[in-house]
Amino acid sequence: MDMGLPHRKQGTGSTHHTAPTPTGHPAVPPQPSAPPAPPGPSADPRASGVEAGPPPMPSGAPQGGPPLADWLRLPRPEAAPGVWRCGYEQRPPEDPDRTPARQLVSGALISFLMGWLLWSLLWNGYLGSYWKWPLLALTPDSWREADGNQMLYVWSAWLYSGAILVGLIFFFGRVGRWDELARRVWTRLTGQGAQRSGGFVPEEAAAAGPAPVPPPHLDPVQWPELRAGGAERAAEVLAGEVGAGRMTDVDHARLERAWQTVRARPQRLEAFVESVLAQGAEACAHPSGARDLSVRAARHDLSLRQVRIGRAADSERNPHEYRGAGIALDPSLLGTSALAVGPPGTGKTSRLARPVVESLCLQALAGQAAVIAVSPAGSQFVRDDSFDLVIRLGHPGSTHDLDLYGGTTDPDEAAGMLAEGLVGDLAAALPGGDSRRAATSLAQLIGPFAAVHGRFPTVPELRELLDGGPGALEALRDALRAEGQGGQLRELDAFERQSGRAGDIAALLADRIALLDRPAFADFFLPEGSPKAAGRRPFSLRALEHPLRVRVDLPERGHAEASRILARLLLAQFTECAVARSDQSLFACLVLDDAAQTVTPQALRGLQRLRSVHAGVLLTLRALDDVPEPLRGPLLGAVGCRMVCAGVTPWDAERFAEVWGTEWVQTRTVTNRQLVSDEPVTRVLHAVRRLATGKHVTAESVTVRSEQRERWSASDLANELQPEHAVLSVTTVRGERTPPILTKLGE
Repeated sequence: MDMGLPHRKQGTGSTHHTAPTPTGHPAVPPQPSAPPAPPGPSADPRASGVEAGPPPMPSGAPQGGPPLADWLRLPRPEAAPGVWRCGYEQRPPEDPDRTPARQLVSGALISFLMGWLLWSLLWNGYLGSYWKWPLLALTPDSWREADGNQMLYVWSAWLYSGAILVGLIFFFGRVGRWDELARRVWTRLTGQGAQRSGGFVPEEAAAAGPAPVPPPHLDPVQWPELRAGGAERAAEVLAGEVGAGRMTDVDHARLERAWQTVRARPQRLEAFVESVLAQGAEACAHPSGARDLSVRAARHDLSLRQVRIGRAADSERNPHEYRGAGIALDPSLLGTSALAVGPPGTGKTSRLARPVVESLCLQALAGQAAVIAVSPAGSQFVRDDSFDLVIRLGHPGSTHDLDLYGGTTDPDEAAGMLAEGLVGDLAAALPGGDSRRAATSLAQLIGPFAAVHGRFPTVPELRELLDGGPGALEALRDALRAEGQGGQLRELDAFERQSGRAGDIAALLADRIALLDRPAFADFFLPEGSPKAAGRRPFSLRALEHPLRVRVDLPERGHAEASRILARLLLAQFTECAVARSDQSLFACLVLDDAAQTVTPQALRGLQRLRSVHAGVLLTLRALDDVPEPLRGPLLGAVGCRMVCAGVTPWDAERFAEVWGTEWVQTRTVTNRQLVSDEPVTRVLHAVRRLATGKHVTAESVTVRSEQRERWSASDLANELQPEHAVLSVTTVRGERTPPILTKLGE
């Protein structure tokens, strides 16, 4: 896997993939390239068009955490999908008959006081000497006489009193359940079986002291995989870098990724070892030169590629194994795509989309992922310096352009993606119920134009052709005849035959493309080879084969409809380009913050294809009303991870309640009948038990039956979710599903 950023030669009729250049901060001289070239990863930033800033100072470990060595040694046991595994401890099995601790302590205390009171009355003789008759019956009278062996009687009395005391302790101990209380206290003191936090954070590990050092062949600090694979010298150097605090968690993940490349291509072993010996922790660097993000707002575990988004509530509404556990996302879950619905301010952006983008940016620096983050301009989504490339569409200061045709040279493929962006939201009103008819019309223009000019048309040129402007079609026809393009001429004839007929799609396409033919976009969407494209560097999603970090700012203010067109276009290009990648080892993810009016039938088909190509999409919506009614159910079925935030409408809540379905539960109906006895001894025992437990002595009749209930009802989702809470379910790419989990976001 080559971590060098994409760069193709420019030529007539081809679209080049321009390497990203950081924007939003001044450029600094690039770092010198390291000899020799590392196996996987590194290229001179100047050759790829990247202006590399100085790498941040190594922090050694995740920010605010313990040293990297201790962090790497933290236990990460297997857990249910979505559980934060760093330091996770499995919750003890659930005991439905478990007595609450407060009731157990109060019962034990009351029984002790009653036993102590009874013993005091016996010992001090307030109850007479009747309790001593067994002792008198079993000992000779001579032991109690003045000239008898009174010492034997004293010893016998002490033994008898001790036996009575032991009997009282046993009796009241059973009544007050002292044995169970002792077991719980011992468990709490020794820490055995205790559920700490369902996955404690590195700060807790630091407070607990250094992690135990495992054997060398299991110690991640010693790089046992490298030693076993014949790279002992590199392992020694990297172990020294960890010990000296010069390595970050990003460095560790990046070098692990580079080693996986060496395992796949053994011929790169020598180059890898030489690079590590020369550069240490900086070997195999990302082409940008960055080794970390300047700011981290979330907790990350790059060894498992997890990002923590919250904590499951310790509530009966949650499955037992999730209660109190940290909740995290990773590529195995995002690979099924995700949808979050909630009104503004509920955390779907700040506590879900932003941590996910941050995690993917870190993974990109480690050579594991490529991320495209799309959000309205000015939303302060993620800092500019976290990306290799920031495209501000419609902003005069943007240094990069967006390829309107997705980097393809195939007119049919380009037309399909462009048609989806232009009219995909009107699929229900189009012939055939989707954008394929519009794609055919566009291809009938784009193909002939490219055959003549060696490039695709600009936005004004395409608008003029769709409008049937004076001389535009005739000029194109004459050029095709002059070059002998008979096949393309027939395509143009077919377009003209459809023009003006009932159901003609060209007029609608012309109206939509006119939204992009505005003064604010005059310098954007210029195809390669256009006279005005000199000096412009269009970005194409064909570059998803490289570990890129790209953010696209949409001109939401003043150009809302154009923003929706561009969002649909980016979604269509992503699904098409992710599937077409020749190297799918990188996880590719598109994060679309505010996906209103972007979900179309074609987009849903594209989402379902991503799971098998190591890619996924994260969509956020204010409400399902932003999705056409016929597509709301299919959308919830197409994504594997679903989240509903506090404040959703009952109508949206009903959709989620329906997709989460019902479950079989056992309901227990307990009928208590108070026991009344006329026997004096039994009445005394009942009175003692009532004082010890605080309850009447009853006989229980239990009826158990199974019934189906909704996991979460629409009323619960709409009315009972507290602020900063959400209910989410996840699905892995292997098909494992979780029930809905009540989660406190941000913890």
